Order: sequence, then structure tokens, then C-alpha cells
Amino acid sequence: MEVNPISPPAPPLPMPTAAGDGPCRVEVAEVATDAVTLLVCLCGLLGNGAVLWLLGLRIRRNPITVYILNLAVADFTFLLFMVPSALLYMVESISCSLLVPLKYLRSLFLLSLFSYNMGLYLLTAISIERCVSVLCSSRRRPQRLSAALCVLLWALSIAVIAAVTSLCLWHEHEHCQVALISMYVLNFLIFAPAMVISSTILFIKVQCGPQQLQPKRLYIIIFLTVLFFLLFALPLSIWNFLQQFSYTLVPSQVVFLLACINSSINPFIYFLVGSCRRRCSPVSLQDAFRRVFEEPEDHTACSNDATMDILAPAS
Repeated sequence: MEVNPISPPAPPLPMPTAAGDGPCRVEVAEVATDAVTLLVCLCGLLGNGAVLWLLGLRIRRNPITVYILNLAVADFTFLLFMVPSALLYMVESISCSLLVPLKYLRSLFLLSLFSYNMGLYLLTAISIERCVSVLCSSRRRPQRLSAALCVLLWALSIAVIAAVTSLCLWHEHEHCQVALISMYVLNFLIFAPAMVISSTILFIKVQCGPQQLQPKRLYIIIFLTVLFFLLFALPLSIWNFLQQFSYTLVPSQVVFLLACINSSINPFIYFLVGSCRRRCSPVSLQDAFRRVFEEPEDHTACSNDATMDILAPAS
């Protein structure tokens, strides 16, 4: 039997061939995992919605908030597609009946891949941009660079998923498999390594550089966001890549739950890092975000007046 290269968030249930053919066995672990995934997605939608509201309307716009806004949009979109998938599979697991055609679930899966890839692309851009700002702070940053890069990354993500969708939904199995493998190779060989290398260089430079380059809230957030992506989101790409060769290490529900955790945890990272201070006093969500994304600019050893590029708002 030929394995379809597109895998929705959970494998189709083995249904009886006719009414009454064998008992319906409900997998409690799968239902529980889908329920936790649904709860995580709802919390993540609320958190990312707060990020969009605060950074879009309440916080002064600067280059880094442009990236964070787009990252919140990507995470919000991913969670939005995962909510119906988790809900459908939870209901189908309990009722032992297919509620929607498998092609609909595959479409949801491809749409979730679109926002998943966009999150990876944006994290790579953030890491590289911050790394370049620290290493070459004497060079003035081009205006509107963040917005232009985000537009290009959205266009790339749309082009990639459009090609995969056209080959997987309306062409043969072999073409779909080649398209998916090519997409995962692009993630593994270009974006993920660039993100890891630039983040590592940034971490070393900040830790070993002058005292003025000691990590502050923004750099802590970058480190944590990249780390959580590697721990929670990257396994989804690895799992899907291995599945193209009919090799699976863990159940699909687990990797999708981890990916949902990654897309949901960023707003809580922003709040926790922004609310940390010496005096133990309550802080509002808006104040915490302002401490993170409106930090005073640091001066580097390269130039005492040129480090406005690090956190300076685009004029």
C-alpha cells in the first residue's frame, strides 16, 4: 500500500469495513493529547492576539517590533489552523467516525506548514539582523529594512507552500514527495543553520564583548525564542521529513503538540522577561512589553554614536 506523503496532524482512524464490524477502541492517550493541544492553541491565540494588539497599537514601532509583529501573525495563523484539526481528530477519536474528508485535513495541514515555515524564516531574519547589528554597528541601518524583509519572507513562504500544494493535491504521489522533501531540505540546510549560527555568534559576541554589550531583555528574548523553536518546533520538520521515507519515531500528535507549544509560548516569554526586575512589584502587560521592545540603545566598542541601529526606531 502506497503511503501518502501528506500527513495531517494525526493519522486517519482505522474504521470498520461495515457497520458493526469489530468494536470501536478509543485511544485515551490520543484523545488526551488532542485535548491538551486544543487548550494550548486557545491559550496561544489569546497570547498572540495580545501581542498583535500591544505592538500594533500601543507600543512605539521600531525595527524589532516589525519582526515580532510578523512572528505573532505567523504563530497566530498556525494555531488558528491547528484548532479545527485538533478538535476534529478529538471528536473523531471519540465517535469512531470520519467527520470531514481527508483532503480537507490535508489542506489544513498544508496551511499550517505555510505559517510554520514563515515562523522559521522570521526567526532566521531576526537572528541575522541582530547579529549584523552587533558586529557592524558603525554602519547605518537602511530604513524600512525590516518591513521589506518581512514582505520578501511572506512572498517566499507563499511561493513554497503554493508549489507544494499544487503538486500534492492535484498531481501524482512522486511529485508531492519530491516537493515536500525539497521544502524540508530548504529548512534544514539554509534557514535552520543560518538561525543557529547567527544566534550563536550573537550570544558569544554579547557575552565576550565589552561591558556595554552585556545581554539585556531583547537579546534574552532572542536566545529563548530560538532555543524553544529548536526544542519544540523543529521536531515537526524532522518528523515530516522522516515520514517521507516511511520512518516515524514518535506519534504525530506529540510533534504537533510541541509545535503548538512553541507558537504559544513566545508572548509569555516577552511578558516574563519584561516583568523581571529587582523590586517585586506587579507590572502590567503593556509595561512589560515596553521594557522589552523600548529598551534604551546600548553603545558598542565600534562606535559610541552608531549603535542606534541596534534598537533605534525606523524613521
